[in-house]
Amino acid sequence: MGRLDGKVALITGTARGIGQATAVLFAAEGAKVVGCDLDAERSAQTVGQVRESGGEMVAMAPVDLGDPDAAVGWVNAAAEVYGGIDVLYNNASAIRFGPIDELSIADWRFTVRNELDLVFHATRAAWPHLVERGGGSIINMASIAATRGAWFMPQNAHGATKGGVLGLTYQLVVEGGPHRIRANAISPSLIITPETEHLITDPDSPFSVADSRTPLGRVGYPEDVARVALFLASDDSAYVSGANIPVDGGTATVG
Repeated sequence: MGRLDGKVALITGTARGIGQATAVLFAAEGAKVVGCDLDAERSAQTVGQVRESGGEMVAMAPVDLGDPDAAVGWVNAAAEVYGGIDVLYNNASAIRFGPIDELSIADWRFTVRNELDLVFHATRAAWPHLVERGGGSIINMASIAATRGAWFMPQNAHGATKGGVLGLTYQLVVEGGPHRIRANAISPSLIITPETEHLITDPDSPFSVADSRTPLGRVGYPEDVARVALFLASDDSAYVSGANIPVDGGTATVG
């Protein structure tokens, strides 16, 4: 028996990194996984990996969740295929960085669209399906940047959007309670993904010293986040709603 047997789990951004690791883990635990991504080729690779391991997964790509109609189309297609939805994991995001006096308005709006708007769009689309199901779990990807400034690089847009994700999560707790819909957030620190690995290995990058400021002495891996998502998706967390769980090796406690 898997911890997610019989559950239909929607995961955004499954082509690589945390989304890919979570799709593999959820499927191994018995979930029927429905993914999406902008990268069609890498998305198909994740589906192939899951199926080769004996899991069940389908995915749509390319899907731009910043477009509300695209989000509705993806969610409704998933619900039609599997007869409902039990879990929505809002993992996907895209970020642009820059100091407050240099970040362009276009880059600010890009980050808001691709870190906050898409969470709203996917959640709004999934909400009636979760209500009809009689409850479910929403997991939102936040960040430790939502609750503290970043010393190693300017993250004003990223911090603002992830703060918004937390605020949205807490409101979903209240609105979802009567429907037995739980909402929780995960706040990682630096996680090694295809997008961040070059920063970590570059000795001149501020990221290269991040592990020295982490009490556990290392950066994180996608599987570290996926295991927490598994807990929040499963019935093991049936009485957990409104949590913001840091997956950061203790980084958020360091001054």
